[in-house]
Amino acid sequence: MTPTTVRFDPVRRLRGELTPPADKSISHRAALLGTMASEPVRVRNYLDAADTNSTLAAMRQLGALIDTQPDHMVIRGTGLREAAPAEGTIDVGNAGTLMRLLPGWLAAQEGRAYTLDGDASIRKRPVDRIAVPLRRMGVHIEATDERFPPFIVHGGRMTGIDYTLPVASAQVKSCILIAALTANGETTVREPEPSRDHTERMLLSAGVPVHRADGAVTVLNQDELVLGEEIVVPADLSSAAFAMAAGILVPKSRLLLRGVNTNWTRTGFVRIAQRMGAIIIGDLEEHGAPLTAGEPIGDLDVTAGPLVGTTVEPWEVPLAIDELPLVALLACFAEGETVVRGAAELKVKESDRIQTVVDGLNALGGQLEATDDGFVVTGTGGLRGGTIHSHGDHRLAMLGAVAGMASKEGVEVVGMDAADVSYPGFADDMAALLPSS
Repeated sequence: MTPTTVRFDPVRRLRGELTPPADKSISHRAALLGTMASEPVRVRNYLDAADTNSTLAAMRQLGALIDTQPDHMVIRGTGLREAAPAEGTIDVGNAGTLMRLLPGWLAAQEGRAYTLDGDASIRKRPVDRIAVPLRRMGVHIEATDERFPPFIVHGGRMTGIDYTLPVASAQVKSCILIAALTANGETTVREPEPSRDHTERMLLSAGVPVHRADGAVTVLNQDELVLGEEIVVPADLSSAAFAMAAGILVPKSRLLLRGVNTNWTRTGFVRIAQRMGAIIIGDLEEHGAPLTAGEPIGDLDVTAGPLVGTTVEPWEVPLAIDELPLVALLACFAEGETVVRGAAELKVKESDRIQTVVDGLNALGGQLEATDDGFVVTGTGGLRGGTIHSHGDHRLAMLGAVAGMASKEGVEVVGMDAADVSYPGFADDMAALLPSS
């Protein structure tokens, strides 16, 4: 299919309110854990996007009955150990979260084997980081070239392990914790740095004993999983971050972002942007915040302003991993140099996000240099404009759109349709914030 090319011209200002789309990470987990649950679960505000719809299709293939209504869906799952045998390959599409979390559940299906595959981008994303701990738990996994999709998970009996992640990863951690629900004994996952904790929060809200201390998470096996009657998915901060960046960079802008997930493991970008001088006002403290699915929610007020360069240290990377391309964009408009270290994980996202971001923003007039584990940006006060290719990566597509609105000459985004993976209405939402005259 021919990629869609969309031009984003410079704008004078952005004003208004916006409720970003539902959280992609939490939507994936609501569908997966809802299917693993022993009682029906109602899910409200589930993200309707390509990635999360791949998860719904996979859950139906594994035996879930999903009744979709205009304002909610009801998931009637199979229970922890009764997933249906899959007829054919489970297609994860472009959903890396699904590819890495689902094997933790499939590993518990004794006597059954499941093949997982996806699009061309997924076939380049390694699965050895989940295969290694699952094999230690007793799971037989066959992967292409030992580390890539398509791969086969053979269900069987598992034993709990004590495992230290070589690289902080919420997806790998979540896979192990999901497998721990059916493994004999207890399982502990140790992280070198904190990563997103949505799985732990959702398990805790379901009454699963989850012990967290000193960078370690411990879960005991369960007879069944009961999530409760309803999960409400909050707005996605990673999607909101693109509107935030536009509000920061386009002069005379002011935006109010409603109902955003303010979980501290998701607000790393906000803290980095504020350090660079961005004006983002909102309650980022979790104490006393309203909760949904165990997640705090709040409103964020964003205003345009001058920026300065900063250094993003390795310990900050897991808490801002999906928003680091936006840090590069902000840095192009900032005074001084910005350095991002310890972000080699970006090389195994939907694209090699280090190289594609550096090449893409340089083509627009930026001054960026790729490093082995990140990038260095010399701020020039802005971007000229030009053409940027998304390479099928939804975040690069939206990055190009924001760059165009803040640039001097505008930007053509080749492959803007990639944004549908996480934010199908992005261009329309941005257009609604434009001045009427």
